[in-house]
Amino acid sequence: MVATSSSVGSGAAGAATFAGSSSRKYNYYEPRGKRPTHYEDMTVDVQPDPERYLIQNWIIEFDGGKGGGAYTKDSTAAKSSNWHEYRAPDQEWERTHYQRQSKIVTMVQGVVANSRRSGAHQAFDKSWNRILQAHLGAWKHVEFGLGTSLMQAQRYGYTQMINNATLTNSSYKMRFAQDITLYLAEIGMDIDGWDDDLGKKTWLEDPIWQPTRKAVESIMGAEDYLEQYFAINIMFEPLVGELFRSGFLMQVAAANSDFITPSVISPAEADYERNLANTIDLMYLLANDETHGAGNKALFKTWIDKHGDLADKAAQALQPVWSQSHSKPVSFQEAKAVADERVGQILAELGLDR
Repeated sequence: MVATSSSVGSGAAGAATFAGSSSRKYNYYEPRGKRPTHYEDMTVDVQPDPERYLIQNWIIEFDGGKGGGAYTKDSTAAKSSNWHEYRAPDQEWERTHYQRQSKIVTMVQGVVANSRRSGAHQAFDKSWNRILQAHLGAWKHVEFGLGTSLMQAQRYGYTQMINNATLTNSSYKMRFAQDITLYLAEIGMDIDGWDDDLGKKTWLEDPIWQPTRKAVESIMGAEDYLEQYFAINIMFEPLVGELFRSGFLMQVAAANSDFITPSVISPAEADYERNLANTIDLMYLLANDETHGAGNKALFKTWIDKHGDLADKAAQALQPVWSQSHSKPVSFQEAKAVADERVGQILAELGLDR
């Protein structure tokens, strides 16, 4: 409901009437369900909007901005009849996010510490040691790049609900990049000849990784914050992220006597399920908007073509990684088929295809 003022132009307390303004209960917004959730209390309208309750117009504006206030709808080419309708399915806000992150970090630290104590990493196949140094070491740069992109994107979301979803997504990526860095550094202290710098060198110089680098840097360079969010979770993650994490590391590690790495990787897969659900809900609202749905679908198709092509090339270039381990329980073709099916299912939920 848009706020109205009983005295035109007044910003005084009590000047506006809105849903619940005459009630003694704290219900100034329309909840999605029967009753407001704690998540809604902590996010809805926390980020101000002159079209709702800021009847005195914007109270802040940044120098060098696009003008029109602290937040503008034209930060994305997508359009919505009501940006405030979105609610993230994971209902995550600051406290719940910190609690979940803390539990994950504690779990990963426990796994690595116990593994080092028992010498489990000493049993890794030698070819697998190099794969971890080079390719898992390169992957942390992917996670950091995507996290940085989302960190920038969240500044431009028009509502707190959208910004919360993109910022927690960024935080999960940053935490996982840190998880990988610390994991490799710790097991590397006990393995002769371990090279902590090989991952960075592989990321910057190995031809296998350059298409992935291009895909990530193209997302980072996008100026539309929803394009970044869409490209990461709808296209890149199923076609490249899950392909490498689940289709390679999680499948191949145990066959090469590594029972530690899957425990470090698995929280990132759970993170993605949450991030994907949040992204699908937002994009579904935009794709089915009564006024702007058709235009948004056409826009999404351009993002699919652009970032889908980059992700396909990145995935294909990674194929040689599957042949570098001593034991090969799954082929690249099998993993790629799963990835292609996965992205098709995600797009179908939005009424889109490739």
